[in-house]
Amino acid sequence: MPSEITLFEARRVITMNPSRPDATHIAVQDGRVLMVGTQAEFDGLDAVPDRRFADKVILPGFVEGHAHVMEGTLWRQTYVGASDRRSPDGRRVPGLHDIGSVVDRLSEADRSIADPDQLLYGWGFDPLHLGGARLTRHDLDRVSTTRPVMVHHASLHITNVNSLLLEMAGFDETTAIDGVPKLPDGTPSGELQGIAARLRLFRGLGYNPMSGTLDAADVARFGAAAQLQGITTIADLHNDLTDATVAVYGAACVEGLPVRIVPALASVSCPPEDGVAKIGRLVAANTDRLRFGIVKIVVDGSIQGFTARLLPPGYHNGAPNGLWYVAPEDLDRIVGIYHAAGIQLHIHTNGNEATEAALDAVEKAQIAHPRPDHRHTLQHCQMATEAQLRRVKALGLCLNLFSNHLYYWGDAHHDLTMGPERAARIDAAGSAARLGIPLAIHSDAPVTPLGPLFTAWCAVNRTTSSGRLLGPEERLSVAEALHAVTLGAAYTLRMDHCVGSIEAGKFADFAVLDADPYEVPPETLKDVPVHATVLGGRVFAVPPA
Repeated sequence: MPSEITLFEARRVITMNPSRPDATHIAVQDGRVLMVGTQAEFDGLDAVPDRRFADKVILPGFVEGHAHVMEGTLWRQTYVGASDRRSPDGRRVPGLHDIGSVVDRLSEADRSIADPDQLLYGWGFDPLHLGGARLTRHDLDRVSTTRPVMVHHASLHITNVNSLLLEMAGFDETTAIDGVPKLPDGTPSGELQGIAARLRLFRGLGYNPMSGTLDAADVARFGAAAQLQGITTIADLHNDLTDATVAVYGAACVEGLPVRIVPALASVSCPPEDGVAKIGRLVAANTDRLRFGIVKIVVDGSIQGFTARLLPPGYHNGAPNGLWYVAPEDLDRIVGIYHAAGIQLHIHTNGNEATEAALDAVEKAQIAHPRPDHRHTLQHCQMATEAQLRRVKALGLCLNLFSNHLYYWGDAHHDLTMGPERAARIDAAGSAARLGIPLAIHSDAPVTPLGPLFTAWCAVNRTTSSGRLLGPEERLSVAEALHAVTLGAAYTLRMDHCVGSIEAGKFADFAVLDADPYEVPPETLKDVPVHATVLGGRVFAVPPA
């Protein structure tokens, strides 16, 4: 039997539904939108009025199409990044601006750990935000020579370790693995780049601390961090999805969790034939709160870590080309198998050589097994050329661009990695919009902080951390950017039928804002406070920042 109807009132409802873009009232029943309209259109409806948002602005709940559950798990560890972060419980954690401060915070954490053999794990470090200063094993030896110490870069593609961990993993001056830079004396610096070097590290450690054992508290932190920013649907876009992890997700994604979660199977975790079978089993267990079905492939590394694969002229400062995480010939096979099985792929390509390989692989798969509306999505795709974007359009691909990159690393790309011309078109959302490519934008949390309004601000203003305007021709309008963090992102997750806009039949998932994003100056879009979220008609308050 249907439950009672709740009638939410707002100063303005921005629906993202082009056939009914604005309203003032939303009727909700059994967790879904019954009707959207004006007060007069609800006359005579037997509904319970809810006026708590009468002076607020309601949008569809934001959809974060590229994040990682590590945004929940990493808060068990020690944050050592350069920018201030807001923890899942709402605290502000100050950023660090030199190597000495990083060592001091890690040393403080070391003193708080009772077990002398327990790994000390820092995260968020980035040398480009510290004037290019590199973290070495000697720095981490100042923290401890008797405890394993490990620090992940903000990109999550590079790890620094102390001398003890190097020894445990068997790294020395004779090591000849790509991604193990050496000091002038020929010994490893302690920086480990890419998959091969870090797999050896994890074997030496005895486990992979980047995946670890997921528990319900981790998922709760992930959901809380998202809800603070108005997010109601969030992707965990690279996960081994072991039986234990799937069980934790199943138990955690229940009524009290304020978000819907979309985990993606990491292609590297199993052969594609096994992955096809696993996806089939997982999809059968989908619920309204937990949705499986997509596979993530990581082709290269990060531009700021110099591990992305670039077409000529390569890195602006002359650094050698980056790393293939999946060789092009293997990529063709993996894409082909998943595509033929009808599974949607999300493919990480930072450099444009990696993008070229992904486009070639999808083209071959489409020729072999034509599939309408496959919605394979290139993730990040930061340095795609205009010609590559035309191929994206022709092949029916979607894009999810890393717009936060413009603020956090735009200056480094202008001066160091890409140079002025190519940096001006990094994360070319304007070109994608002009070509009509289905588009989302994202944070890649914990690489950068969650915050769809900040991500939208980045795409609208294209302002770097120094205040430089980077590629004004590639800016989005406010309307385009808000679409990208709602219905656009929902489309890339194949969820636009149930989330991403406010219209009859969809889940009653809303972001409640204190101000109208269309009325504030575009340069202040990131500062609009999130007041609350609504998931399936249930209200979740957001504590003041």
